[in-house]
Amino acid sequence: MDQRAKRIGGICILAAVYFVAGKLGLSMAFVHPSSTAVWPATGITLAAFLILGYGVWPGIFIGAFLVNITTAGSVLTSLGVATGNTLEGLLGAYLVMRFANGRHAFERASDTFRFAGLGLASTTIAATIGVTSLSLGGYAPWSHYREIWATWWLGDGVGDMLVAPLLLLWISNFRLRFKWREYAELFVLVGCLALTAQIVFCGLFLSATRNFPLEYLCIPFLIWAAIRFGQREAVTVTALLSGIAIWGTLRGLGPFAIGSRNDSLLLLQAFMGIVAVMTLALAAMSADRQRIEEQVRSLAVTDPLTGLANYRMLIDTLDGEIRRFGRTERPFAVLLLDMDGLKQINDTYGHLTGSRALCRLADILRVHCRSMDTAARYGGDEFAIIIPEADSEDARRVVQRIQDRVARDAEHPPFTVSIGAAVYPEDGGTRESVLIAADEELYRMKRVHKGAHSLAGQWRKDEADS
Repeated sequence: MDQRAKRIGGICILAAVYFVAGKLGLSMAFVHPSSTAVWPATGITLAAFLILGYGVWPGIFIGAFLVNITTAGSVLTSLGVATGNTLEGLLGAYLVMRFANGRHAFERASDTFRFAGLGLASTTIAATIGVTSLSLGGYAPWSHYREIWATWWLGDGVGDMLVAPLLLLWISNFRLRFKWREYAELFVLVGCLALTAQIVFCGLFLSATRNFPLEYLCIPFLIWAAIRFGQREAVTVTALLSGIAIWGTLRGLGPFAIGSRNDSLLLLQAFMGIVAVMTLALAAMSADRQRIEEQVRSLAVTDPLTGLANYRMLIDTLDGEIRRFGRTERPFAVLLLDMDGLKQINDTYGHLTGSRALCRLADILRVHCRSMDTAARYGGDEFAIIIPEADSEDARRVVQRIQDRVARDAEHPPFTVSIGAAVYPEDGGTRESVLIAADEELYRMKRVHKGAHSLAGQWRKDEADS
């Protein structure tokens, strides 16, 4: 019962949101009371289906019906318009899910372009069914069919390209995780864009040149947002620009105010639709480039088998700790580890099992390292750990924890590990000397292990002979 009540409540809220958005859009209807070049309700519909699923369609249908029955037309024409608006959203959501990666359509530029194309294709349904219903009902002249249809289609299409991404991106990630410098940069960006939009579209300072193609002055700020902040912020500043541009154009100002108010809005919406798609695509390409760069950087300092740091990262970290000692005079420890008997494991069980044994040891090191420690694969079956702000006693405790954890590892085949520890600058005052000290300690422990294994083997042989 609770789930059903929640579902009904969600449908009612969606219908109310659609109704408010629809009334806002129809307040800018000039070619016909039911057809407007500004229709954010389509974007709300598409976002609702992609986020909540197809089951919320009654909310869209009810909201669309109420918008139209209180605007123009009869019950039958309003039912026809509501049917077209609902089918438009259902088809658009299906196509986006099927061909444009669904809610994640804005992560790649190719999916962004597919989203725009599929959105424009799906909006032909609402425009065709809606205008035909009004014309058959006698509420729209057939002679104006193409003009009303074009206005309806473009308004719905831009709603898909601007409002749906705005909702999808903010709902999927609502948190702001910027540094204070990024907040300051974003504030400057928004301020500059708002000021430029006022100049271009609202006649601030330049009202006498309102028909000049100054709209392109806004594009650098959209590129700035796309490259520096990503898809969510890019579509947000695009929506801000759209709002200012619509307000100025309705007042007869700006480069698109060159005809009737409906023609002016059509020109503006065509421009904003193209700008919105290009900005989102640029933001997606920028984000994809950043992901690739991060992967390359990670591969450059990561061992591909174990996922630990590689030799290059180990040396860089070691040099960094030496420099930090020069500032803080706090010692650090270096552990070198060698897996005993890896060749025997490879010869007996195969190299895949040997690689798995290396990964098992890497997992143990990862668990027993602090976030400030650096565990690395030194080479072959050798590993290393750099422990900042640690003395010989701290190093000894870490060695004991690792050996205890290796001894408790129940996965087959078992293995042992020899560990050597050295402390900077106590055991060496340079990178090479501290590594040599740890290596010498490692081989002392390895000789102990070999001696223990030899004694154990001799004991088993003597017992067998007896």
